[in-house]
Amino acid sequence: MSNPNAHDIKVLNGLIETTMDSADGYREAAEQTDDAHYRTLFQRRAAERQQIADDLSAAVRGLGGDPESDGSILAKAHRAFLDVKHALLRNDDSVVGSINAGESFIAAKYDKALEDGGISATTRETIRRAHAAVKAEHDQMEALKHSLEGQRTEANPLFPH
Repeated sequence: MSNPNAHDIKVLNGLIETTMDSADGYREAAEQTDDAHYRTLFQRRAAERQQIADDLSAAVRGLGGDPESDGSILAKAHRAFLDVKHALLRNDDSVVGSINAGESFIAAKYDKALEDGGISATTRETIRRAHAAVKAEHDQMEALKHSLEGQRTEANPLFPH
């Protein structure tokens, strides 16, 4: 007998995987930065993303499913690439830019899930709440990225020539 909530579980598990990838990315960014302010920010974001993943996991269990327990292989490969890029560039601007790109990706995944006409109203509300938190964090990272871009000088290796 198949679970009547299978589609909702699949959508939620996709979001859990992406959200866990995000939490892992923030943890790694916290380890890579030398700036205490960024380290604290990234650690807080990792904890916030982990809480969102935990909330989505509880919703999956409530639907009778098994929640995703790990991030994606693709995200692990992407973070390895970012490790190399950051080692070469050695600046927080590259880390923040990479995080911002990841934020755009996760926001798009949540947008797509909310547009899914096949999910239940309860699941849609669960996703909407998680999306609100993700969107607020995305907007903050976007502002940080723009702030860093405004601080570029000719001494900065990323200064546009």
